Amino acid sequence: MNKRRKFLKLGAAFTAGSFLPLQFCSSPKSESETAVVEEAVKESVKEKLESFGIQLYSVKGDMAENAQEAIKKIAGYGYNQIEGFDGGKGIFWGMKNTDFKAFTEDLGLDFVASHANVFENTEKLAAEAGEIGMKYLIAPYVGPQESMEDWKKMADRFNKVGEICKSNGLRFAYHNHGYTFEEQEGQMPQDFLLENTDPELVDFELDIYWAVTAGADPEKYFEKYKNRFRLCHVKDREKGAPAGEHNASTVLGTGTIDYSKVLRTAKDNGMDYFIVEQEKFSGVTPMEAAEKNAAYLKALEI
Repeated sequence: MNKRRKFLKLGAAFTAGSFLPLQFCSSPKSESETAVVEEAVKESVKEKLESFGIQLYSVKGDMAENAQEAIKKIAGYGYNQIEGFDGGKGIFWGMKNTDFKAFTEDLGLDFVASHANVFENTEKLAAEAGEIGMKYLIAPYVGPQESMEDWKKMADRFNKVGEICKSNGLRFAYHNHGYTFEEQEGQMPQDFLLENTDPELVDFELDIYWAVTAGADPEKYFEKYKNRFRLCHVKDREKGAPAGEHNASTVLGTGTIDYSKVLRTAKDNGMDYFIVEQEKFSGVTPMEAAEKNAAYLKALEI
């Protein structure tokens, strides 16, 4: 945060204080009163996201048809970051890594991360990603494991991939689905992975939609595991969707997740990258949804 923004936020806080009820203006007599004052000040200094991106899988059909044209459209909607995926042509979509970087950079897009099969050709993938200044390689799916011993082996694999990424100047992260929030042998796999991977080597990308779908509270995870979640998928959940229903994503702002609140907590606890993702489309094309989602995040105050 730059000095001007800090000054503006500080000024807003003092201004907010001048409008607080008189009982909050004297020295608080209890922790609960202190919490009320802090919450009132926090509410008065909301801000907009300076940067946000999109997971290109959200427009996977357009990417398969013509990746470069799809990315050009994305750039026109107001995104300034992209997160890639391997659509069969590699994460650089048939281009040399440096050429893909130049192409996206010319459009004003920062290619910050990509989902990829991080367990194959790891050294080559990490070297190419690091060469062009990518921040993350992300494991998008590992599937449910049969036992907690298998989750321990997975945590060890994550650490090894993390070492390779670190040696190439970038980070490794794991993106969850709902299965890591389903208790197994008396433990929660998501918590186990957080607690059995090296914070120096492994970060996490919380797919907020999947956490909510599984019945988990994203804000509690951000607070309990501060600075472990550095990226998130911002994906809304349809109103009226049955509990546990997997295929229920919708345009941001039309669903049930209070992103103003959730993303504020995320940012306060170390979140760096806010990535739109949508997989179900009702009444809109994927590109139309991408445009609406960008407009939502541009206007959102957290």
